[in-house]
Amino acid sequence: MGAVDEVYDSPADAVRGADLVILCTPVGVLGPLLEQIAPHLQPGAIVTDVGSTKRTIVAEATKVFSQGPAAKARFVGSHPMAGSEKRGVEHASPDLYKDALCLTTPVEQTDPDALEQVEDFWRLLGMRTRRLSPDDHDRLMADISHLPHAAAAALMNMQSEDALALCGRGFLDATRIAAGDGGLWRDIFLDNSDHLGDSIRRLCESLTGLLNRLESADSAALTAWLDAAAERRRQLGQERGHQANREL
Repeated sequence: MGAVDEVYDSPADAVRGADLVILCTPVGVLGPLLEQIAPHLQPGAIVTDVGSTKRTIVAEATKVFSQGPAAKARFVGSHPMAGSEKRGVEHASPDLYKDALCLTTPVEQTDPDALEQVEDFWRLLGMRTRRLSPDDHDRLMADISHLPHAAAAALMNMQSEDALALCGRGFLDATRIAAGDGGLWRDIFLDNSDHLGDSIRRLCESLTGLLNRLESADSAALTAWLDAAAERRRQLGQERGHQANREL
């Protein structure tokens, strides 16, 4: 397909002589992979990743790159927020990163020049960049990325076959992300289990509030609850539209 220029039999062979290394594996593999490549990185090499959780990989990189030959290499955590539930090179998209957001997660030990170079790389692909601490990243991702996937999976798992036979576009849109790779999302959920647990509990509280309104037949409260959600969603759509226009 022409998607790969060179193939190597081991991570160590792949990173030799590289100026920039981007780790694109499930988050559960990132730590061991770092340890494998660290002794083989050239001095000054920059390593980044695309993982959806950041505390574990940043802590691991800080440890690995603070000792031995790897001390001369530099790590910057990054998370390009783009993709889909589909996997494999056959689903590659040339405009995947256009206007999307990439989060970087520098810490005290992060080399400022390496941080700028990694952010420049993502911007060259058409992305916007924003910096967060690893913990803030994982806390916010639990709400707007990890929880939605969990909710979509829960919606799929609760359905009867009779109900699924009748589903329309709305249900398909709401559950699209549930088709993602289970092993990849398992690692994300486990690595961010504390923040995701908090998000799930708050979602349950919101649903309990809805249930109370239904059981009390409180029409006004139910309308207000739905209208508040609708207004927040409309505002979000408008903000994203204005943002895209400014960037154009």
